[in-house]
Amino acid sequence: MDDISKLLQEAKPLYFARKKRNNQIKAVLCMALFAIGLNWSILSYKPTYEGYENNVLVSMLEQQTSLTDQETVIEQMGLPVDDYGLLMIG
Repeated sequence: MDDISKLLQEAKPLYFARKKRNNQIKAVLCMALFAIGLNWSILSYKPTYEGYENNVLVSMLEQQTSLTDQETVIEQMGLPVDDYGLLMIG
C-alpha cells in the first residue's frame, strides 16, 4: 500500500501537467476554429439588396433597348409622337 501512495505522489504532477497541456491545446484549437469561422462568415457576407438592385438595373436596360427598337402603340395608331415615343400634344 505504501508503494502505491509513493507511485501516486510521483505521477500526480505529470498527470496534472498533461491535463493542463491538453486543455490548452483544446482552447487554442477552439479559438482558431472560431477565428476561421468568423473570417469566413464576414468575407462571404453579401447584402441581398446588391444583387437585387443589379438585376433590376440590368432588366430595365434590356427593356429600354428593346422598347427603342420597337414602335410604340401610340405610334402604331398613327398619332404624333416625340423622340421618346410619347404622345405630342399641341
